[in-house]
Amino acid sequence: MIVGGRKGHIAMMDMLNMDLIKEFQVRETVRDVAFLHNEQLFAVAQKKYPYIYNRHGTEIHCLKEHGKSLKLQFLEKQFLLASINSFGQLHYQDMSTGEMIANYRTGLGRTDVMRVNPYNAVIGLGHAGGKVTMWKPTSVKPLVTMLCHNGPVTAVAFDRGGHLMATAGVDRKIKVWDLRKYEVVHSYAARAQSLDFSQKGLLAGSNGSLVEIYRDHGGQDYKIYMKHRMVKGYQVGKVLFRPYEDICGIGHSMGLSSILVPGSGEANFDTFVENPVETAKQRREREVHALLNKLPPETIMLNPNVIGSVRQPKKKEKKTKKEIEEEIEEVVEAAKNTGVKKKTKGRSKPSKRAKKKEEVVLRAKRPLLDQYKEIDGQPDKKQRVGEKTELPKALQRFAKKTQS
Repeated sequence: MIVGGRKGHIAMMDMLNMDLIKEFQVRETVRDVAFLHNEQLFAVAQKKYPYIYNRHGTEIHCLKEHGKSLKLQFLEKQFLLASINSFGQLHYQDMSTGEMIANYRTGLGRTDVMRVNPYNAVIGLGHAGGKVTMWKPTSVKPLVTMLCHNGPVTAVAFDRGGHLMATAGVDRKIKVWDLRKYEVVHSYAARAQSLDFSQKGLLAGSNGSLVEIYRDHGGQDYKIYMKHRMVKGYQVGKVLFRPYEDICGIGHSMGLSSILVPGSGEANFDTFVENPVETAKQRREREVHALLNKLPPETIMLNPNVIGSVRQPKKKEKKTKKEIEEEIEEVVEAAKNTGVKKKTKGRSKPSKRAKKKEEVVLRAKRPLLDQYKEIDGQPDKKQRVGEKTELPKALQRFAKKTQS
């Protein structure tokens, strides 16, 4: 676990043995911390720029291109470090090559609400206007823009399966959204400065010195499961569930606390995916395999199941006037070049041969002329004036009178 204090304190702990690995002071504001591909490296969003440190506290890189970053997120499968700065600029940088992949202006002002969807690696940003936008590194514009709250968004969290999103706003509402339909599943009258989903789908929210845990009682109906109140005066900053353990970590104004939440963590882990008790040799092998299996940024999309599937054939689009005119010209030229058979007994007169050529040209042009008239809005047959249509007064005397 990596811990960052507001006044510059950074500490790294081994949560299995509860041992302190390293702690040091950077002597400037720390806004966010995030691990990279493993526990050997981590990024810290400091006063001016994000920095990268190793587990011994040695500074390795200074990422000046990111500017004054407020939030950091790491995309494990793509090896991308995403950051949002104070000007509302979203940056993506490849941590394996050091290349800056993307730099986009959100156009929605300063925000410090950012989470990554673990299902499809899409970044979710919460804005002051109550909107939540979703981004990928290959798109200049957001993939989805949702108006979620009537005031600024204070927290966003994504479920492990990627189909549920929880948002909290200043309007004192926590909303659970179904991202397959982009609809509100449930809305609760509560405030939250931080939200997080556990591996088993429990939702934790912090409000002042109170931490509330919600549980799904079937049909995505979240109800209060647990409440934990800190010592009076402690302001909770962030809540995060610990993977593969029934523990929720709480970062507050006076330090760090943790509470037991039965049923929040995954009991059985797959060592091929994540191994909490891996050795140094296994870690090296996993790092090599991760680099070999690194996905390109183009694979990030709202529906990752599209990759590897066959694209559906598109419906035929209507041709433009210019295209039809060009086709008519080509058809006329081809028809003119067709030879006419010579016939005996006066049937091959020049006038007859010219007439036959005209017929061939007209026959070839007819289907294209019909298309041209449809586009131009000129149907072949004149529409008859029906009984119900009202003629102008000046023409009413010419209308046929119906026999009674």
